[in-house]
Amino acid sequence: MLFDTHVHLNAEQFNEDLQDVIDRAIAEGVTNMVVVGFDEITIKKAIELAESYDFLYASVGWHPVDAIDLTQEHLDWLKELASHPKVVALGEMGLDYYWDKSPKEIQKEVFRKQIRLAKEVQLPIIIHNRDATADIVEILKEEDAGEVGGIMHCFSGSVETALECIEMNFYISLGGPVTFKNAKKPKEVAEAVPLDRLLVETDCPYLTPHPYRGKRNEPAYVKLVAEQIAELKGLTLEEVADETAKNAKKLFGIK
Repeated sequence: MLFDTHVHLNAEQFNEDLQDVIDRAIAEGVTNMVVVGFDEITIKKAIELAESYDFLYASVGWHPVDAIDLTQEHLDWLKELASHPKVVALGEMGLDYYWDKSPKEIQKEVFRKQIRLAKEVQLPIIIHNRDATADIVEILKEEDAGEVGGIMHCFSGSVETALECIEMNFYISLGGPVTFKNAKKPKEVAEAVPLDRLLVETDCPYLTPHPYRGKRNEPAYVKLVAEQIAELKGLTLEEVADETAKNAKKLFGIK
């Protein structure tokens, strides 16, 4: 039983063979997935997919790269969608200092607004972080985001930061990079973080794990992530798969 907590099956890369991709995931033991929407187009598609498949759920939020495009109407829409029975989280949200489309101050403001909305509607949040760890941690603390908790998506930081986030009621989610030979930090995090605070994800179609690196990622490959974590922790694949799936269901409120 594998739960891929972060997929973008709503991306155009899956337009041609979506059902085949889903079938391959099921064949590899993936029982649930959360389709993440991060702008108007991807949110609509995430909801549509969650409504079409029992085992798919949706998360809705506004990506920091596009923070400059967020309107009050969008925020009101996110609040409305939060009551949808298949919406289990808000996000992805956060800060991205790699791309410069949206100024940092606007990103921070939009991030804070979404955290406050999550607390209002009582949904966990999915955090996107690129080159902005210190500011993300500071904002999560200042906004008391631990009230709802959530996921540090595709975590790439240090063990110290991971443990700090766990203290704030966040789960650490690992993806394809933990399988890369030269990825020291994700491997250290996989070893150090208690299994009851770990999640697995693909972030497909991005961040494809070894040995498929460079090709399109898909949910079936979340098994490779779980296998790598199992190896690092001296556990079986079944133990990692079952425990991370249990963690995801607890966080998302899925029976």
